[in-house]
Amino acid sequence: MTKLNYGCQGLTALISGGTSGIGLAVAAKLLADGARVYIAGRSQRRGEQAVAALRQQTGAEAVYIGCDVRSAADCRRALAEIGVCEGRADWTLDILVNSAGVYREQRLEQMSEADYAEIMDCNVKGTLLLTQAALPRMYGGGSIVNIASDAGVSGNYGCPVYCASKGAIVALTRALALDLAPSVRVNCVCPADVDTPLLARQLVDADESYTLADMAAAYPLGRIGRAEEIAHTVCSVASPANSFMTGSVVTVDGGLTAG
Repeated sequence: MTKLNYGCQGLTALISGGTSGIGLAVAAKLLADGARVYIAGRSQRRGEQAVAALRQQTGAEAVYIGCDVRSAADCRRALAEIGVCEGRADWTLDILVNSAGVYREQRLEQMSEADYAEIMDCNVKGTLLLTQAALPRMYGGGSIVNIASDAGVSGNYGCPVYCASKGAIVALTRALALDLAPSVRVNCVCPADVDTPLLARQLVDADESYTLADMAAAYPLGRIGRAEEIAHTVCSVASPANSFMTGSVVTVDGGLTAG
């Protein structure tokens, strides 16, 4: 892994959805940069696997925190657990990356209330609740990066609720950037299709109605993204070097929304 200097040495970072995909790639880059990294997720098994993979990749030790971001009590407990690990009463959370999310292709005619809740509770409510729990530890000058999607900026076929959830994250980012200035910066990164386990599940669910090659053909760059490419943008946005950047919505989409 190419090591870049984001200026995050000694900072404390929490990444939801940090056990796989983009979140895991962000964790690797921040660890390599010298940050103390906590990865939050719902699966103890995946958490342990992620910590081991990060250790092998970076030689540094992340800490897994069990957390269901859809639960306010769980989010508060996760922050308390980080406090125990930090070992001092005046600890601060310098970086929060809200990367936990779910995706489902489903036309509105097929949607049930349970389907709606599954997507909105994780993608929107989860971002709100974890941010709410983290804020008391961030007012000294933290940086929040929310992960949205190109679908939250321009829409997409066959996934209206997912598009709505990511559009909400874009709007939430802009609103919080105003509410939390000048002490906390809030920005948003909007990836298009990225080679992650989430995409692999999407292709299985598509049941050969389209392929990875079909998806890649839609991009001016001729391919989909890699998790480490999105992670680089996230870390750059979170970096203290970007101290004048807040309320920004950054697309990383291989040119998909340029037309």
